[in-house]
Amino acid sequence: MRVLLFTGKGGVGKTTLAAATAVRLAETGLKVLVLSSDPAHSLADALDVPLGSQPSEVDHCLFGMQLDARGLLDMQWSILRNELAALVGASALEGDGSGIVGVDSEELTVLPGVEELLALGEVRRQAESGLWDVVVLDCGPTAETLRMLTLPEAVSGYVERMWPRHRRLTYSTLGIRSGSRAGQLVDAVERLDESARSIRALLQDGARTTVRLVLTPERVVLAETRRTLTSLALHGLRVDGVLANRVMPAPDSGDGEQTGTAGPAWEWLRTRAAEQSAVLGALRADLPNESSTRMAPYQAHEPVGLAELAVLADALYGAADVLGSLHDQGTHAPEVRLESGAGLESVYVWRLPLPLVQESSVQLGRIDDDLLVTVAGERRRMALPPVLRRCDAVDAELAAGGLLVRFRPDPAVWMK
Repeated sequence: MRVLLFTGKGGVGKTTLAAATAVRLAETGLKVLVLSSDPAHSLADALDVPLGSQPSEVDHCLFGMQLDARGLLDMQWSILRNELAALVGASALEGDGSGIVGVDSEELTVLPGVEELLALGEVRRQAESGLWDVVVLDCGPTAETLRMLTLPEAVSGYVERMWPRHRRLTYSTLGIRSGSRAGQLVDAVERLDESARSIRALLQDGARTTVRLVLTPERVVLAETRRTLTSLALHGLRVDGVLANRVMPAPDSGDGEQTGTAGPAWEWLRTRAAEQSAVLGALRADLPNESSTRMAPYQAHEPVGLAELAVLADALYGAADVLGSLHDQGTHAPEVRLESGAGLESVYVWRLPLPLVQESSVQLGRIDDDLLVTVAGERRRMALPPVLRRCDAVDAELAAGGLLVRFRPDPAVWMK
């Protein structure tokens, strides 16, 4: 079971390439669901078939769906409302010991991200339903996608800090009968936490879920793609390929230049192709070794409908295995190792895989047992491994494909 997420700067053609990839996968006999979380609702236009909020057959082995986050929220409103009411009501009980202050449930239901969390929950449900071999998700533009994909980890982290699980379990076993108001509180928080953790586990499992970044060969788009690569890696999300769309054909040097008949159109094509070639060269030099680059040539016909999408997929992937050619099983998890010394003289290194990081864009901070890493404006709060919780960060440096943070034991707590 694979999940492919397509994103890119707005207007680069990510929906078209996501649809073309789904068409190619279905042609190989895999049962494919292609769905979109992009509020622009362009997936149906690219496939040239109507799509609804439930999977519908588009072609043999190919099914399509348009995620309606607002509809999901409306459908689950009563459940969500009751759970939030339980959360607020029970936590407001005097002397309950939960440590949660009362919050108005109406305010919680309109918090930014609720709709996106429900949409990701639907993606997880489809991915784990056993109905599909591949789920292809056409995401929104990069900024919206980063916000959506990092939401489950943020929610899970907030829940844990607000009311740690060991306290919830203790609270649940203090003789509270099932079905009581306080019991509903514990159940509601557990369900929210479990949902966020399950979505996060799916997204960060590089053997199942990978991201494919789509760009057009332009310097402005390349700059955003570089930042997105770093941000996705910061949050533990695997990029297995970058797809360059609308690549111009290089003009034949014998046409016009040597005969002296080159016109404005030929000069425009030559200049445009040369600029794109320079951008693609810079892209290949930047990419981590495990990420592949594929190019989709500019099509003479607008790639709308299954037939045109199949032609585009042939140009993009050729005879390659769409899944196997871009997939890498290597580990991208942060790693801790002892660099030197022993005891209080030990130096530990925590390696965080971060491609394309500019040194001036990295900031580190610490809150309790968490390290705050900010890269190019994107921040992640990461729990420190147990051995590093009794250490102080002493320095950090950029190495090939990663950020190295060094720690030394804190004498005040090392032996405790």
